[in-house]
Order: sequence, then structure tokens, then C-alpha cells
Amino acid sequence: MNNKALFLLLLITFLFSACDEKDKPDSVYKPTPYEIKVPRFFPTQLNIPADNPMTVEGIELGRFLFYDGRLSGRTDFDSLMSCGSCHVQSRNFEPGIDHPVFTGGKTFGIKGTPTPHYPLPLINLVWNQSGYLWNGSIYHDNTNKFRRRLEDLVWMGVVAPHEMNGDTNRTKALIQNISGYPELFSKAFGSRTVTMENINKAIAQFVRTLISANSKFDRYMRGEEQLTQQELNGFILFTTEEGADCFHCHGSSGNPLFTTNLFYNNGKDTEFTDPRDRYSVTQNETDRGAYKATTLRNIALSGPYMHDGRFATLDEVIDFYSHHVKMSDYVNPLMHHVAESGVQLTPTEKAELKVFLLTLQDNEFLTNPDFGPPSVFPDGSTYTDVAGRFKHQ
Repeated sequence: MNNKALFLLLLITFLFSACDEKDKPDSVYKPTPYEIKVPRFFPTQLNIPADNPMTVEGIELGRFLFYDGRLSGRTDFDSLMSCGSCHVQSRNFEPGIDHPVFTGGKTFGIKGTPTPHYPLPLINLVWNQSGYLWNGSIYHDNTNKFRRRLEDLVWMGVVAPHEMNGDTNRTKALIQNISGYPELFSKAFGSRTVTMENINKAIAQFVRTLISANSKFDRYMRGEEQLTQQELNGFILFTTEEGADCFHCHGSSGNPLFTTNLFYNNGKDTEFTDPRDRYSVTQNETDRGAYKATTLRNIALSGPYMHDGRFATLDEVIDFYSHHVKMSDYVNPLMHHVAESGVQLTPTEKAELKVFLLTLQDNEFLTNPDFGPPSVFPDGSTYTDVAGRFKHQ
């Protein structure tokens, strides 16, 4: 073979090799399965979609995205907003009444549009089977007639005018071009191409790991710690109809979630004009003025309270249920003391109930570094770099 023929052969071989490399799919990386360890006494049925199994790589990616202000699809420092902008770990993944940007815990979008309802805590959602948001409008029924998932809350947060007010195409393009992210997507989902669906899935995986299960009350139930007499008195009030009558909506001692995740008109009002109550979803007359019963875990840090944030303190909430419940045609039948305007707790009983509720605070959960913002992001940026004007350090 002469030199010219050899050169042509080598050139053809190189060109075919280059084409093969270009057309070669992403290298196969098998994500590491992640199993949620169900805490003692907790339900065993988990809400994890079959098309989004939990993996170590997916959770890692989701944590980065949850706290990355560039999820808004913007790069200007004063226009960065992330899920973590409103859902602050130390405040039970709510804004908190002392948030440095959202005065009194009242949130607004990146353009200043007020949020219709106060945010709910992002904790123990892996056990929520009855829908998300205050009115349960995000849910998945067995017939697939209306399919919404925890995953869908992500893209809704990106595009909602009262949140990031962004565009999913812009978000995808920006994340695609941030160094380090394509590799993380490849490891989590088998493709370096960033899609909104995989952004949704990754953040949902991370949120499903946000499990609070080690409060003083949990340790009491496991036989590891004792409650004081005052705390026990509050526990009895919580779980009895003749006491504070809390357990119907927030679960008895057999329900460690401290919520039924169902929806109730709890007697706050007599007129109902909110276009986003439970009735707006079901069109059932009995659901007018009804909202989700929130978890009472870490409740002392979850103020302001109710869907409209009308109560600033836990004391105000206890006082409302004691003396200011209002009768209406739509008040839930489980509000057994509505005819007396509430359960009529004495000052001593109010103090006992509050002390018991404080035993539901899980400081380990509130400070777990696995749930907090990463110090460094895939491209080497720090949390301060990507948190923008919404940073809450």
C-alpha cells in the first residue's frame, strides 16, 4: 500500500470514528437506589411515583436545584429566586415570620406579585396521599383523569407570576449551560440534556427526603424520653373531645404526621369569597371555606398561621380555637364546640396545650446539613453567589 492510499485509509477511519463518537449516546450510568427508612410508628405507604424512583444522584441534583437562584432562568443577582427563597429549613421550610425579605412571612413573586396563600411547610410530604397546596388542587387520582404530582409544583413555581414569573425554556437553557449540571443530570437520569421534567423529578426527590421524626414526642413514643406532667396534660387535652379536641384534624397519638392531610372549614369565617378554597377544586358545597389541616410538627416555627396568615403567634391560634370559632352553614361537623364558640380552655389548659405542641419540635431536622443549602454548587459558585436578593443566611 502506497503512502497516498494509507493516508486515505487513515482519514476515512478517523472520520468514521468521529461520527461514531458524535452519535454515541450518553454513557450508561446506573443511579444508586435510595431507600427511605420509614421511622418507627410512621405509615409505610409512601407517595413515590413509579416513574421517579428515589436515587442518591437524583436527590443530590435536587438539592442543588432547590437552592439555586438561577432556577428562575435569570442571572442578574437581584433577580435570583429558588425554592429555598421561601422554604427556609430553620423555619420548618416556610418563610418564617422573621424572614428578612418577606415581612411578617408574607411572600411575593420576583416581580412583587403577592402570593395568594401563605406557603405550607415542605416536610413529610412523602406520606401525603390527598393532594398538595392549601386546597389540594395538585393531586393524582387513580383514573388519571387529573394527574398532578409533587413534581408539578416545581414547574408551576417557575412560571407562576406570584413566584419566579419565569419561562421553563429559559430555565432549561440556563441550567444546561452551567458547568457541572449536565454531568449530574446524566448520572441521575441517563442524559446530559436538561429537561424541565427531570428538573421537576430531581427537586421532588429531594423534597421527599425532608422527614421530621425525632422530636421530643417521638422519643417519648419510642420510650427514649419522658414528658413532663405539664406536657402530658397537654397531650391529654390534644387527644380528647372534652379537652382541646385537636386530634380529629391533626391526628391522634397513632398518627405521627400530626395531620390527616384532609381539608376542613374550621370556623374562621362566616362569609367565603376566596377563589382558591377547597370548593374551587371539588365544587362540593360542603367544601366552602375549607383548607388543608397542616402538620403541627415544628409548629412553633411555622407562623404566621392559617392560609391567610391571620394569626402571628401560636398563642393566638390556641385562643381562637378556645373562644372565637364561628358558626356557619359550612363549618366542619368535627368542630364539635362551635356552638360554644370554641373549646373554652382555661389559661392553665392553654399553657399545657402549648407546652405539648412544643414537644413536636425536631431540632435535628431543622439543622440537618443534608437538608440545607450546599456550600458550593456544580460550577464552583457559592450559596451566597446564587441566592441573590432572596438570600436568608
